[in-house]
This record gives sequence, C-alpha cells and structure tokens, in this order.
Amino acid sequence: MRGFLLRVLISAFGIWLASEFVPGVRVDATGTIFAAGLLLGVANAIVRPILTIVTLPITILTLGLFLLVINAAMLGLVARLLPGFHLDGFGPALVGSLLVSLTGWVASWYIGPTGRVEILVVESRER
Repeated sequence: MRGFLLRVLISAFGIWLASEFVPGVRVDATGTIFAAGLLLGVANAIVRPILTIVTLPITILTLGLFLLVINAAMLGLVARLLPGFHLDGFGPALVGSLLVSLTGWVASWYIGPTGRVEILVVESRER
C-alpha cells in the first residue's frame, strides 16, 4: 500500500511539474493534483494495457513511438474525467505525459517495488 501511495505522489509531482512548465496544462487546485495522480495511476493500470494490446500492430510499425500517443491519451483521459484539470490539446498532453513519465522514471531509480527508498552501494575491489 505504501508503494502505491508513493507512486501516486510521484505522479502528482509530475503533473504539478507539467502544470508549471508546459503551456496548455492547467490545474485549478492542489487537491486536483493529487486526485489526478491517483486517477492517472488507475488509468495506467487498467486502460493502458488494453490500449497497448489493441494498438500493438501500429506500435510495432512505429518502433514503439506510438506508446507516446497512448501516454498522452491517458493524461487526456484523466483531464476529461477530472474537473479542474485542463489540457489545451494533443501537444500539451504529449509534452505533459513525457514530463510525468520522466519524473516517474527518475523516481523509480530510487524506489524499489515495495515502495522503500533503496540506495545502491558499489564496492570497488582493488587488486
């Protein structure tokens, strides 16, 4: 449960970054950011795998770049379902989803599957 909540907070942080730095992404209130993080997590867990399977031929044809469109669609779905979260079109959704994905990717370097912060120690062996 802690891992899920931590990932929701990371998604919310990415959405906040997108609202600050991407023109066309707007969030009305702080609570909306957390609700959007939660809803994005649910959409990525349920809807995204189905879309990925359905669009597999075009994803293969585009060498995986169509997955960026699916990520933008998930952010657009969240904006459509959640009042107070606004996207001005496909461009802001694409750039915003890239920023949210990048935030999650960087955070996953430090957070393990259980939701705990993991620190890797590299030992050097001198001969």
